[in-house]
Amino acid sequence: MPGFWRTICGGKREKYQREAEVAAEQEVQCARSQGLTAFRKMALSDDEDVNTMLVGTLLWKIKPGWRQQRLYRLESDGMTIWYESKAKKARSKQIFSVLHIESVREGRQSEGLRRNGGRFPENCCFSISFMGRRKNLDLAASTDQEARSWVHGLQKLMERAVAMSQREKLADRDGDEKMSFQEVKNMLRMINIDMNDMYAYSLFKKCDRSNTDTLEDCEIEEFCTQLMQRTELEEIFHRYSGEDRVLSAEELQEFLQHQGEEATLERAQDIIQRFELNEKAKQHGLMMQEGFMMYLLSVEGDIFSQKHRKVYQDMTQPLCHYFISSSHNTYLTNHQLVGASSTESYIRAFMEGCRCVELDCWEGTSGEPVIYHGHTFTSKILFKDVISTIKHYAFKYSPYPVILSIENHCGLEQQETMAYHLRNILGDMLLTKPIRTADPSKMPSPEALKGKILIKGKKLSPRSPSDEEEGRSKMDISQELSDLVIYCQSVEYRDQPGDQSVCEMSSFSEDKVRRLMKESGNALVRYNTRQLSRIYPDGLRANSSNFSPQEMWIAGCQLVALNFQTPGYKMDLNRGRFLENGGCGYVMKPEFLCKRDTIFNPEDGSACLRILHVRIISAQQLPKLNQENPNSIVDPFVRVEIHSMGKKREKETNYILNNGFNPMWNETLQLEVLCPELALVRFVVEDYDKTSSNDFVGQFTLPFPSLKQGKKKSSG
Repeated sequence: MPGFWRTICGGKREKYQREAEVAAEQEVQCARSQGLTAFRKMALSDDEDVNTMLVGTLLWKIKPGWRQQRLYRLESDGMTIWYESKAKKARSKQIFSVLHIESVREGRQSEGLRRNGGRFPENCCFSISFMGRRKNLDLAASTDQEARSWVHGLQKLMERAVAMSQREKLADRDGDEKMSFQEVKNMLRMINIDMNDMYAYSLFKKCDRSNTDTLEDCEIEEFCTQLMQRTELEEIFHRYSGEDRVLSAEELQEFLQHQGEEATLERAQDIIQRFELNEKAKQHGLMMQEGFMMYLLSVEGDIFSQKHRKVYQDMTQPLCHYFISSSHNTYLTNHQLVGASSTESYIRAFMEGCRCVELDCWEGTSGEPVIYHGHTFTSKILFKDVISTIKHYAFKYSPYPVILSIENHCGLEQQETMAYHLRNILGDMLLTKPIRTADPSKMPSPEALKGKILIKGKKLSPRSPSDEEEGRSKMDISQELSDLVIYCQSVEYRDQPGDQSVCEMSSFSEDKVRRLMKESGNALVRYNTRQLSRIYPDGLRANSSNFSPQEMWIAGCQLVALNFQTPGYKMDLNRGRFLENGGCGYVMKPEFLCKRDTIFNPEDGSACLRILHVRIISAQQLPKLNQENPNSIVDPFVRVEIHSMGKKREKETNYILNNGFNPMWNETLQLEVLCPELALVRFVVEDYDKTSSNDFVGQFTLPFPSLKQGKKKSSG
């Protein structure tokens, strides 16, 4: 469905984030010069917090070993923040858009403020986190009221920015009611439309009926209408609306029925009321072409099933019956040999729905354990700071249990310190004893463990008092830390579990689990029906690259740990897998991976087969990749990949020469989907290049069962 392309265009790969951040400054400059009067529709112009921001506030910008007071102010467009120094120098270039803010945190919740903001009261501190890899902005106000005004004001502006449609952003403009061609280009850049200059100018001149080299009033509206024109969507509209070019609720119901959607008359009427732009048409229960397009391009027109955007699966099954979003070397921001360690990496992992994070613990100075990649040049962070961060963010984005995978390199004394921090900081969040109502022959469920943090690590075996000291020294584990390991006890793998407790689990390198899958695939699958297993990248991946998690999920492995900080198609697959079930970080495994007597073998290859027919229609506003050449235009094509058992299957469209604005393919691809319950579908847009490798433009990955069915074929 067409709404898929909105997702594709928004799915820029992290490898372009650096270029995007450079362009971000240009975008906010454009927004400022354009002066978008968003307050006309924001209903925030009389808001006390927003007015405080409009007047401006002297805030301390805090960095390691440095702090400086500057005047921060919200521009009248309601979208742009800039600052100037107290010495009243020229405006700084350090400006940013509300559109680029990911979150605003009150208090000393960032690593920077915890380390460097001690001289400021906590209720005067706040941090702004940005999308991409831009560093946090750590600030402190003179009073707690000023800090609250900025935190709450920014949150309101962010909510409004998310709610604004592209059409609203296009319609908002400055007060002179005129737009030059340069202002039009600025506006297009602000809303992420990289249109060819020649095409943009021809459209500009077509709408400039007054021949004044500016667009005025209705000319601006016509330009916006022309810009939003989608001939392929118009064809669909005309097919169902008939000669009167207006959709009745009954005609919209017919369209929904043909698309395999819920097709009640009540739903059709509801869609008209929510998406129709013309008030008179809405009052008569009718939908015009523009309203129909707004519906198709909304989230409801997305290829991803809306039912799967919330938690819809049974969360009362044993923990081992779920794939669990897991991170490897969570503390790293980049390279595992020389990269920086940061508590911010844990926050970002939790924001992505991660439910199992890793803590590499080593002896630190002053009796305080530290976390870093041992025997490397990565920086160190305090164990207690990481635990404090986990306390604040573990359940902010998902209520289901978090597993702390502890790689312990500390001596007994600092292990006791670790246990103390875990108990003291996490409090009731920390699971310290088995759940009373739990069946000892089964692991407890995500529902039963809601809001709980579990420790994964080695555990001392029950011994008599005379053997206790000897056992502790052999295992080099403190009793205090051992006592915190309840349901995730690390042990060596045994393919014949026998009387092995369901609370025992094993970890495997990627190479070892591949060998097990080949040698005894069904035994590994059966192991994973009753116990947890964790898979981690090979130690030779010095650049923190990833393996494909799909091959491990096929064997029922739950905790497939990837380097979240490393972009690439492997992380695309991980994000696609955990996109469903509300993004809560837990996705239920298929039934054949949960039955203890299952005969499934990941190496067998005999599985259910389905055929996917997918019609690639069009795209819009694909980004330019060559930032140095303003006239550069992409030659886009689409590849559809199926990731399941065995080798991936893929098919491609033809490429469209020199058209990143509105390329149309209208091609139908047919692909085999082996084991559809576990399959992932990945849509990729690339820029064709016959002399070198193709450049990545965007991607979207989703589970095959979450794929909304389009128009049904009569056969096949």
